[in-house]
Amino acid sequence: MTRSPLVLAALASAAVPGLDPVSVEGVPTSAGGSFDIAFVTDQQERRWVIKAPVTHGAGAELEAVATLGPLLARRLELAMPLVRGSVTVPEGRAIVYLRLPGRPLDFRVLPPGGLASALGRALGHLHNIETAVFDEAGRPSYDAEAHRRRQLSELDRAAATGHVPTNLLTRWEQRLEDISLWRFAPTAVHGSFVGDNVLASFEDDDDRESGEVRGVLGWEESRVGDPADDFADLVRLAPAAAVDDVLRAYAQSRVEQPDGNLLARAHLAAEMTPMRTLLRALVGGAREVVDQAAASLRELDEQITVADEQRALEAEMTSQPWSPAASPVPEPDWDATQPHRMFPDQSATQAIGETLDRHGDEAGRLQPDEDAPAGRDEGLPQRPEDGQPIPTRPSD
Repeated sequence: MTRSPLVLAALASAAVPGLDPVSVEGVPTSAGGSFDIAFVTDQQERRWVIKAPVTHGAGAELEAVATLGPLLARRLELAMPLVRGSVTVPEGRAIVYLRLPGRPLDFRVLPPGGLASALGRALGHLHNIETAVFDEAGRPSYDAEAHRRRQLSELDRAAATGHVPTNLLTRWEQRLEDISLWRFAPTAVHGSFVGDNVLASFEDDDDRESGEVRGVLGWEESRVGDPADDFADLVRLAPAAAVDDVLRAYAQSRVEQPDGNLLARAHLAAEMTPMRTLLRALVGGAREVVDQAAASLRELDEQITVADEQRALEAEMTSQPWSPAASPVPEPDWDATQPHRMFPDQSATQAIGETLDRHGDEAGRLQPDEDAPAGRDEGLPQRPEDGQPIPTRPSD
């Protein structure tokens, strides 16, 4: 935080007539964060939030998104920040809005059931909003091809930094060049759908399944684009059973059924998150964040390498008929119609990609829906064959 809580309280008072602060609480932010934030309580016991940019880029984001609130609030069933006042600061304008009810979610402990389903319905509702609303507010808009090319451009910039392992660059380029993955209808996208930006309330504080999604914060990266981007943090952090319920409720809530490769792109977006954090940190000169992001990328590279080797070994073992001569242990009861599995249990590194039915060729690419086995949920996005656990990225 570059400004003290007292300075932020004074800015809030200047921004909103009649706001006389009686207490203020600074909100901790990560290194390299874009905003200073504080909670302010006034004499009328109203609770406010002041959000001040710390860079000119962040100031431009706040200015650009300010027009979205009034247009979107009339159509959104969830609460969102509505600017009540603003004040000039060197980096742009600090904004003030009433604090929304609810508390942030931690996707790592998201339970399956009611709350996960509520989260899926909330995302479905958001993605159903007419893209014209975002266009009217001047938000960026990308069709499928523009979105794919934009990510290829990011990949080129990341490669030039020297901080991204070659294996990751090759892996991501292969997926970005696979045109079959990039066929989707652009939707309204939040752009930063992380747990800290999702507010929920609970009937019973001891029962996380009793939660309901109340509001969504942090609309600075909102745009028209790939709906898969809003699932990146969920597939990276949430338990598999919870992700299943989110996706099921999401598919049931959408006016248009999600495409079959949504989840494959969500995993890719999750993998590329530390790369994007790295690029932003380099632009902002946040050396500590650069080092954290680079470390996360190296860790991701190691995890993917190990997982790929293990999958290759399992595939080799399961492709060979079992032979008692190949094993020193006594011959077990065995059904000759079934291949012997040397590794009957899925490894932990595979689990993140196995919560839904998956299809893939030997290269690990997702196949069209017509190859899906009978009996799966119609319209539900399918897990990619190469789903991986993603190391926690540094907060941005």
